[in-house]
Amino acid sequence: MGEQGFRKRVFVTGGASGIGLATAELFAARGWQVGLADIDEAGLARAQGRLREGRASTHRLDVRDRQEWRRALADFAGESGAIDVVFNNAGVAVCGVFADADPGELEHCVAINFMGVAYGAHAAYPYLKRAAGSCLLNTASAAGIYGTSGAAIYSATKFAVRGLTEALEGEWRPDGIKVRSIMPSFIDTPLLDAAVPGSNQNVRERVRDAGLEFTPVEKVAEAAWRAVHGDEVHVVVGKTAERMKFAARWIPGQLRKQMGKRL
Repeated sequence: MGEQGFRKRVFVTGGASGIGLATAELFAARGWQVGLADIDEAGLARAQGRLREGRASTHRLDVRDRQEWRRALADFAGESGAIDVVFNNAGVAVCGVFADADPGELEHCVAINFMGVAYGAHAAYPYLKRAAGSCLLNTASAAGIYGTSGAAIYSATKFAVRGLTEALEGEWRPDGIKVRSIMPSFIDTPLLDAAVPGSNQNVRERVRDAGLEFTPVEKVAEAAWRAVHGDEVHVVVGKTAERMKFAARWIPGQLRKQMGKRL
């Protein structure tokens, strides 16, 4: 048993809402101690109130800041110096025509969606190495299966997360650390409320108009649990992601034509 009498410990970025909060609630309900990390401190306080008393601590963390990573993980690990699961989940959605994108938005997306994951993995390694059967879990996306027109930089960051996951899965296996990713399609979270540049729609409305399906956030949380405890390196989540995975392998020509249509 670890500190405070809990058997396992999971640290979750983007934990104030969406996939992060749903996953934290699931793990806490199954007896884990949870570290909720986010830049939204008010959201963290609300999220902590939704978990069972004493099951969660909160940590202000901007994933772009290496010093904040080190401080937050050390605070959560405490005297044991071990963390069983670090869930690199924080991310932002950027949609619109790539040629018209603001360069600052492109840099912002890369800094959070990829460099934030890389910094998290680097900072988490010593804590994971001290915990038997530990796991680094990264949130990739169905957009990391095949390049998504109309969300080019977002898609590129998710390909990068996928590649980092595969590389570290090989590097860290001798240390007893599993490295996994979840690859969800469109999940009903606040990310879908992001505006589509050059349009009076948000991502949610554009996805709905395209006839694509939303996956409940609870289903993603269950996939995160399976990923941590299973053998698959990448766990796809949702019908759209499952179809893309199938098409990428068996009918890539048709997928290429379909993905040529902007979201």
